[in-house]
Amino acid sequence: MNLTLPPMLLVAQILFWGSVLALAHSYVFYPLLMKWLAKGKRPNELVFDKDDAQLPSVSILMSVYNEEKVIAEKLDSLLQLDYPAGKLQIYIGSDCSDDATNQLVAQAAGRSDHLHFYPFAQRRGKPPVINELAEYALKRSPASPGHVFVLTDASVMLRADTLYHLVRHYRNPAIGVVDAHMRSVGLRGEGISRSEDRYLSGEVQLKYREGLVWGQMIGPFGGCYALRSDLFEPVPPNSLVDDFWLVFRVLEKGFQAINDLDAVCYEGATHRVRDEFRRKKRIAAGSFQNLARFRRWVLPPMSTLGFAFFSHKVLRWFGGFLILLSWLACACLAIDMAFYRWLLLLMTAGLAGIPLLDWLLSRLRFTFLPVKNLAYFLAMNAALIAGFFKWQKGIRENTWQRTTRY
Repeated sequence: MNLTLPPMLLVAQILFWGSVLALAHSYVFYPLLMKWLAKGKRPNELVFDKDDAQLPSVSILMSVYNEEKVIAEKLDSLLQLDYPAGKLQIYIGSDCSDDATNQLVAQAAGRSDHLHFYPFAQRRGKPPVINELAEYALKRSPASPGHVFVLTDASVMLRADTLYHLVRHYRNPAIGVVDAHMRSVGLRGEGISRSEDRYLSGEVQLKYREGLVWGQMIGPFGGCYALRSDLFEPVPPNSLVDDFWLVFRVLEKGFQAINDLDAVCYEGATHRVRDEFRRKKRIAAGSFQNLARFRRWVLPPMSTLGFAFFSHKVLRWFGGFLILLSWLACACLAIDMAFYRWLLLLMTAGLAGIPLLDWLLSRLRFTFLPVKNLAYFLAMNAALIAGFFKWQKGIRENTWQRTTRY
């Protein structure tokens, strides 16, 4: 960096390299740091055996809305879980579904004495449904370290042993949250599914290593995770990303959050950019909502929790703005400096050309994965920008439309 430049160009240079380094830290340096720090670390070994009489009681909480395409498979997934009889209750709340979901769940509840169904008549969104299901579960079994909530989505299928692998860790009183290992199914050569799966796989490893290093996994995947019932708090109204809020509150209380790679779940992949863009935009709005709630953790003095939160999440949430800022700063520098003129040309070609090339290749039914991955990265950062402005306008409701999966 040239410190002898005129003030305006010096500022532009600082903004450019600061943006580049911020992105590199979140996507490259921080994951490498976690990989290095996790070497030699062993996962939690204070666990219950599968036949231990002290295994916690479990209440599965699931909010559904128009899930007729997947609900039968999901119910089979839940009812075949290998867990001691009498220690598992399932609570399903329908957020005013208007397809065949209510009928299918009601039929299953009629055949099972541990499946409880609540078809709510008013559309309210996921958090109010989860809050109410938690109340029903706590009436049957009061909050305690020996009573665990498992929150899961209708589109996520559990293996028979998934529940045990989640819950076994609660022999360790320091652990408050255990996240599942999410895997995508139905991947295709075309569409964005392989790019999304590549990102998901990297996130699984990063979250797992955060748990190993500090016991501070920054946010679950949300599709299936366990939380001690005595650490559950009702989710605030109009929350868009309830799972992050719930888990971060557990971390704030000094309890650990970890990921178990043996607790495997499966979810159908998304293939269309517009579906994933809409989902990421909604998640982004909820992420900025949570940043406002937990902003004190990224202010000095910074703890390990604050450092992980800033490195893993906050910088990524601002990734779209950092890309734009680096381009604008490069454009200013290009006026007087040949190096930045070439760099601006490359950046502009990448930002405009990669999506266009990906579109042309898809029209020709040809997939070149590096181009697809870059186009996916740019599209998801654009969704983050859109989500920021959605949050800025104010979040007045938290209902959702299900994402098309295959």
